[in-house]
Amino acid sequence: MATPKLTAGLDIGSTAIRVAVAQGTGGGHLQVIGLAEVPAEGISRGLVTSIEDAVSAISSCLEKAERLTGTPVEHAWIGINGSHILAQSSHGVIAVAKPNGEIGEDDITRVVEAAQAVATPPNYEILHVLPRSFTVDSQPGIKDPIGMTGVRLEVEAQIIEGQSAQIKNLTKCVYRTGIDIDDLVLAVLACGEVILSKRQRELGVAVINLGGATTSLLVCEEGDPLHVAVLPVGAGHITNDIAIGLRTSIDVAEKLKVDYGYAVAAEVGKREDVDLAEISDEEGVVSRRQVAEIIEARLEEIFELVDRELIKIERSGKLPAGIVLTGGGAKLPGILEVAKRSFRLPATLGYPLEVLSPLERVNDPAFSTALGLVRWGMAQEGGPVGFKLSQLPSMAGIFARLKERFKSIIP
Repeated sequence: MATPKLTAGLDIGSTAIRVAVAQGTGGGHLQVIGLAEVPAEGISRGLVTSIEDAVSAISSCLEKAERLTGTPVEHAWIGINGSHILAQSSHGVIAVAKPNGEIGEDDITRVVEAAQAVATPPNYEILHVLPRSFTVDSQPGIKDPIGMTGVRLEVEAQIIEGQSAQIKNLTKCVYRTGIDIDDLVLAVLACGEVILSKRQRELGVAVINLGGATTSLLVCEEGDPLHVAVLPVGAGHITNDIAIGLRTSIDVAEKLKVDYGYAVAAEVGKREDVDLAEISDEEGVVSRRQVAEIIEARLEEIFELVDRELIKIERSGKLPAGIVLTGGGAKLPGILEVAKRSFRLPATLGYPLEVLSPLERVNDPAFSTALGLVRWGMAQEGGPVGFKLSQLPSMAGIFARLKERFKSIIP
């Protein structure tokens, strides 16, 4: 009996590194058999700050996953994040090749390549080219032009770029753990793959991935990504604010946020207090209302920065499917009320769709990126299911060259 093929997703975050291992069920569902999480080291705001520490943390997470599944992780889809990520719109135009004017797959490939001919900033590389819509002989809004007849084919695409040095540092860390890279995927795109329904993507929706040190935004409309942004603020900043405001240590501030935090200060009683001696070695009593005020103020600031991105694309308050919050920071009680008020839109928590697993943590928003990477990988291996991603041979070439270069230091 053939062994079912396993797909792994590796989410390298600023506060935690997470791995998800799953296999397809044949019905479009993911059968998750392993989830592992370890604290991140050597990573700050999505950027590698110490290769040795990062390799050690990634190896530890992979070993944990292998013990759970009983199967070695030999290759994985890697999530890339960080404020160095840039996104820009691009337009490509070609003449249809066949004399009878029928559009084929080679024409799609050529028009997407034409869209890639954009001026990238120095030391940046293209990660993804995401076709949004095609135009055939001035007829816009076409999703799949294959088989249609025309003379002129155009495409509107979203180009996502990453800093070359950061891409190389990240791939070097992964290769030194001894596993192969299937591809790099922007973390928030992978998130959207697993928590958004087809209807939400069609109507218009924004995914906000509230991580430890970064907040990522993905806006989808008419089934395709419209805008992507990564902001250098996250849930870790809330912890820092609590530590400064209450003059406590970072560890105590994190416990206060997780165990007693609430995002809407008005709903917390003025006389509700927390005795620090019960949760730490520190002495003193702090007000839960004060903790909530600090949390609410920082959340409003983060959401204001996200709303500025929506204003740029003229979608502020105009997304029918609303806001979907995910990531570890989205677990704060009361956060949905703040989101609804800040964005003037409906807001929900994003949970993985069509995922089967006996593991309780499969519905933890913190694992949505790792699960999304698995779903993305299965979609690319078995044909496009979610976003139409144009794979770039240049990235595969980069990985091959890097592996050869680092072969001497790979265990």
